Parts: sequence; structure tokens; C-alpha cells
Amino acid sequence: MTDLPEHFDPVSQDPLADRVAELRTLFPDVFREDKIDIDTLRRELGDSVEAGPERFGLTWPGKAECMRVIQEPSIGTLVPMRDESVDFDTTQNVIIEGDNLEVLKLIQKAYYGQVKLIYIDPPYNTGKEFIYPDNFREGLADYLKYSGQIDDEGLKLSANAETDGRFHSKWLSMMYPRLFLARNLLREDGVLCVSIADHEDSHLRIILNEIFGEENFLCQFVWNNEGNVDNQSAIKGVHEYIVCFARNVKEFRKPTVIDPNIDLSSKLFNDQIENTITKNGPANPPSVVYLPTGFPCTFESGEIDKRDDTWPHILDLVRADDGVLAEPCRLQSGWSSRALLDQFIHADFAPILDSDGKETRFQLTSSGAIYQYKTRSSQQGHVLSVIRNVGTSKQTSAQLARWGLDFAYPKPTFLIQYLVSVFVPPGSSDLVLDFFAGSGSTGHAVLAQNQKDGGRRQFILVQLPELTENDKYPTIASLTRARVKTAGREIAQAPARFDASELDTGFRAYSLKGSNFTVWDSEANDASEVAHQLQMAVEHITDASTEESMLTELLLKAGYPLTSPLEILNFSGVKVHSIADGALMVCLADSLTIEPFEAMAELDPAMILVLDAGFGGSDELKVNALQTVRARNQRGGSDIALRVV
Repeated sequence: MTDLPEHFDPVSQDPLADRVAELRTLFPDVFREDKIDIDTLRRELGDSVEAGPERFGLTWPGKAECMRVIQEPSIGTLVPMRDESVDFDTTQNVIIEGDNLEVLKLIQKAYYGQVKLIYIDPPYNTGKEFIYPDNFREGLADYLKYSGQIDDEGLKLSANAETDGRFHSKWLSMMYPRLFLARNLLREDGVLCVSIADHEDSHLRIILNEIFGEENFLCQFVWNNEGNVDNQSAIKGVHEYIVCFARNVKEFRKPTVIDPNIDLSSKLFNDQIENTITKNGPANPPSVVYLPTGFPCTFESGEIDKRDDTWPHILDLVRADDGVLAEPCRLQSGWSSRALLDQFIHADFAPILDSDGKETRFQLTSSGAIYQYKTRSSQQGHVLSVIRNVGTSKQTSAQLARWGLDFAYPKPTFLIQYLVSVFVPPGSSDLVLDFFAGSGSTGHAVLAQNQKDGGRRQFILVQLPELTENDKYPTIASLTRARVKTAGREIAQAPARFDASELDTGFRAYSLKGSNFTVWDSEANDASEVAHQLQMAVEHITDASTEESMLTELLLKAGYPLTSPLEILNFSGVKVHSIADGALMVCLADSLTIEPFEAMAELDPAMILVLDAGFGGSDELKVNALQTVRARNQRGGSDIALRVV
């Protein structure tokens, strides 16, 4: 058979297949005919395997189905909405209208391990918010029906009533696949923050322990939401939670933010930290410290008599002259920084660095105590587990109302802005993701924090086009875009401590649609439907496709972010899209010759993607194109992949 270029598969990445591939790398001998031999794997893992049928964890009706949902690939795509965007060609921010499960599947390859912070405010499952379309199925087809993109019976979102026998199960089945996919997107030093209330807090913690590993739990913030204390509840609830997990707690770095409620008079704001190192207790048994001549003192001259009734015990007369010990002496106590003190003495009293890189020195005081002095780092942090005074939902609703936007119970902008400052330092272009975007508080918060500290953080928001009763903004997704657009405009005009010209207040808007390319439906069994599938295989580009929508789909499914830099090149009259500084070459021309392939190959991209239709049915041209790429690979030691779609 003729050696032809491979076809590009326009489906999303399968995260479970990736895990199986990792397992194959670690334990190649457990695979039998491409399947995992569980008994062999159990033997390989030895004592690490839990024996017996009883195991700690959380299960519910539908949990097994969650894994099927995760493995089901998305054959959708994201279509640019230029008219709904702001600075589309230059901004690095993204707002996506669509079902977040489908979107999370679509962006797996392009954004795998790229996100610094995920903040979500999912439905709290109070019996009022939506959970699923009415038939509780998952998939692109249901979303397209719900959003009116295909001519079929419409689907409506419904509340998850507490009278339903699977009240908690439905919420867990909705959350589990989304959290599973979200973890893949986090960087090794990334963090997930989930707002939640008492209704599902305990269940959320358990499934996050399962997905992330309980060793990666960071904290559970208690947010004092300053709720309505005049309500009729027996106990007035004025708090919610924000559950935080690290992707890899070993890579997590201590935040360099001070809680905004700490008074400026606090010693946290002093240039120097000073504390006694006298510390007695079971973990600090008494030991003798030998202080040599020349050890620095806080007093110029004087003596301290021997004593054994007060810590530290002074075993020899202490005598100081000119601010240093005139002769050696011994002190006995439990000590909190004995190893550092010994290093200081060994360094002839020159300042040393502690484990955090703080410059540290020691002095003997006139009371006989040894004090430790540290130069306070400019990167200090003091984050508390209780969050107060960061605004209220009522205040944020009032701000939105002034902008002509009606949204009940938005999360306060300052709350999310504070979390962004804690977990996403301003020094780099880190990415923040919110796939339950609501009114767009996270996008607003990222823009506001960038304006405050000169950061270059970027965001991706995902919001379902749930219907509203507002004719101007008929869906929540349209309201999300309107809010971020208005907030960006106000922030860009506000006085800034930093160069406002570098502030990115735009966003690229996209909408979830069906793929530009027909994909075989394995469930088709009716004769007429099979015939239709065969016809689509011949004419595999949909009628609604545009060059820009096809380009967006291909770059995303090839693993390149939506905001990848793009340049248009021209080779022998054929337009070629150069993506990510030439890493990906996409040619959507419907008539090709060998010259464009020769030119593209010389630029040494990682992949060249072309339409199958561009070959005009010529296998000879396909073979020549493939040989051109292979010749370049052999000549230049390259590894260019040629794919057709």
C-alpha cells in the first residue's frame, strides 16, 4: 500500500489514556495484549496495595459512570466571537461560552500543566441552582440542543431538588469529572481553590482527597461573608469556605502576602525580626551553650551573676566590655535555634542565612537571654485561614447594577483579588482559570490586581449560556462578557502606579460549537444514518466552517493555546498560518503543489497540518509531500510531522 501522510484526529485528548501510558512506562510488564493485568500490577506494588474489600473513601450511585464521562472525547471546537471580544488580536485573556465539561476536555492538550491558579464557585447544591440539563446526560450533543445550536427538542436546566433520591449523587457526578480534568491543567506549583458552603463541603473534601491526594491539601479558608444576621435561622450563618489543594505540595511556595486586616503597627512591618531563642519543653530539652570571648551583646558593659532559678541558667559569671563578652561563659536552657546559633559562633559572629534565606545574627541581652535577629525579607508572607473584610456579594451586586447588569450573589471582586494576590505572584504571566465564571468576578479580579501591582496575569473564564430574563443580556455568558468589558474599561482609565500601557484589559471571546470536521459516529446503526456518515466522510468539512474556526480548532487540538502568536506567510501563492513562532504550520488551501511543502519543511516546524482536500485526490502529491518532509528530517536531524485532516 502507498506510504501516505497520517491523518490528524480532531478529537480531544483522553486524560485516562495518558495515565495508562505513564503506567506502561513505569510497569511495562503488567500489560498483557494491551490490557493491564491487575494481579501482576498488585504483585509489583507489593505492600502498597490495600488488601480486602473494605476501603476508606466515598462512593455514590453514578461514580463509575463518571470515569466513562471523563474518557468520552469531545468532538467539539471553539469558534472565535470577534464582535464580542476586546482587542482580540493582542490580548492574552479568554472568555469561553459553553459547557465547562466539554471545554475542559477541549483544552486538555493545549493547557496541560499551564495554569497557576484555578478558582471556581460551583453550584452549592442548595436545591435551587442548576446541575444538569433535564435528562442528566453529558456531552456536546446535549449542550448544542440546550443552547439552540441544533434543530431538536430543546433541553432546559433544572434544579436538583432535595426530594430527589440522588440529591448528593447528582452533584458529585457533576463535580467529579470537572475536578479530575482540572487537576491536569495545573502546573506543578499550581493551586485549586473551590468556594463551597456546608451543604457539600464534607463530600467535596473527600473527592478532592481522592483526585489530588490528601497530602496536597493546603487549607480550608473560612470566609466571613458578613451575611444577613437578621434572617430567621436558628443559628445565623455568616461564613463560607474556600477549599485549597496544591497540584504538588512539595512545589508549592509560601505566599508573600500579608493579610489585609493586619494593622500597620504590627511587628510584621518592622525591618527586623527579633525573638528570644529560649524555649523549654519536651521537644527542646536543656543543653549547654558555650559563648566564646567576643560574642556580641546588646549592652556595652556590665556583669550578670550565675543563676539556676530562671531560664536560661547562667553557669558562669557573664562579663561584657565594649559590647562583647570579655571572657567565655556557659548558658543552659532549651533552645529554639540551637543549630543556627552554633553556625553563627562558628562563623566568628558574622551574619548567616537561615533556611528561608533571611540574614540572621545573635546577641546576648542584659537579662541573660540570647536573642535572634533576622533581616525581614521583602518577600514575607502572613496569610490567615480566616478571611475578613474583602467585600460582600451585596456590594458587588450593587456595582453590577450601576453598570446595568443584574446578577444575584456574585462573589466579591476583592475576595478573589485577594486569592489571586496570595497564589499568583505578579512577576510573570501566570494563568488563572475559572470554569464556573458566573458574572465574571474572577476576570474582573485579575484585571484589578494587575492594575494594583503591575502584574501580567492572564485569565480563562468558562460560562454556560444559561438563560436570563434580561433582553439586553439574554444569557449569563453574555453578561460575563459585558461585565469584564466594563470593568476593563474602568480599570484602564483609573490612575495606576505602573505603566498602564502594559495593562491587558481585553479578552478573546469564543463559543463552543460542533467540530468543523465530521467525525464518525460509532453509535450510528440505522441504514440511512450510516449512509449519511459515509457521505460526511467524503465531504468532511462542515458547511458552517470558516478558515478562522478551522484554524482555531486545529491549533487547539494540536496542543497550542488559543492565544498563541500567529503569522501569515505566503509560499508560491499559497497562504500558510505560522503558529507559536513557527512550531506549527497550518495550510487550509484547497489546492496545493509541492513548493509550499518544501518551503514549510525548511522552516523546521514540529508539525505541518494541511487539508486532505488540498491534494485534489492526488496520492502522488501526498507521497511527494511526505518524502519532502522526511528528506528534511534526515538532512537536518529534524522531527517534522506531516498530518492531513
